[in-house]
Amino acid sequence: MGTQESGAWKPAVESGTYTIGGQIVVHRMGFGTMRLPGPGVWGEPADRNEAIAVLRRTVELGIDFIDTADAYGPYVAEDLIREALYPYPAGLVITTKAGLVRTRPYGSPWVPVGRAEYLRQECEMSLRRLKLEAIDLFQLHRIDPKVPVEEQFGLLRDLRQEGKVRHVGLSGVQIADIETARAIVPIATVQNLYNLANRASENVLDYCAREGIGFIPWFPLATGMLAQPGSPLERAAERVGVKPSQLALAWLLKRSPVMMPIPGTSKVRHLEENTAAAPLQLDDATMAELEHATNPGSGKPARVA
Repeated sequence: MGTQESGAWKPAVESGTYTIGGQIVVHRMGFGTMRLPGPGVWGEPADRNEAIAVLRRTVELGIDFIDTADAYGPYVAEDLIREALYPYPAGLVITTKAGLVRTRPYGSPWVPVGRAEYLRQECEMSLRRLKLEAIDLFQLHRIDPKVPVEEQFGLLRDLRQEGKVRHVGLSGVQIADIETARAIVPIATVQNLYNLANRASENVLDYCAREGIGFIPWFPLATGMLAQPGSPLERAAERVGVKPSQLALAWLLKRSPVMMPIPGTSKVRHLEENTAAAPLQLDDATMAELEHATNPGSGKPARVA
């Protein structure tokens, strides 16, 4: 799919909409900023001008939901968003996360930190970096097992009551975590690893669909061997006339009305390719073919660790 003239082509608007927390309407095809910083999600991007161009192009393509986190860079992705898009166009929703830290780009684990004072500090600093009066959706990046969950969820509740955040989300959670959190603070979204090849969070997705909670799949394009030459995904994509990655995104959008994919990239060309998946309409036969490809013969989705 070739580059289209700026401002004339808005495929993201054809992905349908989701209403976050019953209040904030966004198009379901969003954009994730994890790939914008340098290698290892660390430091400045290899090409800052291209990173800025990617962010500006997202808006031109009709994307109005941008996902980021304080850990991306750290802090680099939030700075890039402000530089590229502030003052923000009407209707643009920027969601950020806090609760994971690192000390170096490679070989360094993403360590959960859920102390209330730390989460509050990171929220305040994200507000400053992004130049926002309130964060539309503030997500706990991970639950910290060393800190009582009541402290972590209670802080999110307090930030919401103070007007610093409008809605609260969770990331990397199970159903029991969501239910525990909902007893303390309303949960608007869940962000878990989920894609055509890794569907271990299938039960969480189904729970979110039943409960009216948005589901944000991270690594939505990590299709692995399913996209190899001769694979069912490649054959189906060839038949439909699109790239395997585009078919994988279209599958996500079709899979559930609460699905909000956020494919990320550092290149304008790839951004346009990904967003071009939004208008694709997969028929039931193609959906069934892809479902079967995840775990042939079982009729059930694959459970990949």
